[in-house]
Amino acid sequence: MPGLIGRKIGMTQIFDDDGKAVGVTVLEVGPCAVVQIKTVERDGYEAVQLGFGRVKEGRTRKPAAGHAARAGLDYVPRVLAEFDFEGEELELGQELTVDMFDVGSRVNVTGTTKGRGFQGVVKRHGFGGGRGSHGGTSILRAPGSIGAGTDPSRVIKGRKMAGRMGGTQRMAMSRKIIRVDAEKNLLIVQGSVPGGRNNLVMVRPGR
Repeated sequence: MPGLIGRKIGMTQIFDDDGKAVGVTVLEVGPCAVVQIKTVERDGYEAVQLGFGRVKEGRTRKPAAGHAARAGLDYVPRVLAEFDFEGEELELGQELTVDMFDVGSRVNVTGTTKGRGFQGVVKRHGFGGGRGSHGGTSILRAPGSIGAGTDPSRVIKGRKMAGRMGGTQRMAMSRKIIRVDAEKNLLIVQGSVPGGRNNLVMVRPGR
């Protein structure tokens, strides 16, 4: 089972059998068409390329349309992604749906975190900041000393400093599947998932 491409709908909460509120994330996953199957003989590795969504007919490019047509598709997927794949046979043009996941199993969800722009050390790394009295108004959110003395006379690599925050790829591992709605292509997983609403996510089987 390779995985599926989808998008994050948002977060909500549901109540379990014991009446406890459980925070969950709702994902719209699939259907994903098999666009290309890569083999060791031809490509040097095994993988399957899946497509998600549809590009408007007037916005399609000829190379993309030809690539999709070779798989027997009459549309161009909006997103293409590769998944490691070994095992059961797949056919070009075959559609994979959310039915491939079972309630209670675990999945790994990869997404892009929310971009926060350029931030200081207090927000980016949780620094406590400087003193608020005795003339310390200019050092409230300053990072403080970053040097390492005469030896080695340079800033050590990896020092926590101000910089670009967020907008990086992260994986939420071992999220438990709470519900599967095959009619609406919805996958409800326990806990949070990287990214904001409508962000693209990759869902792979976990442990």
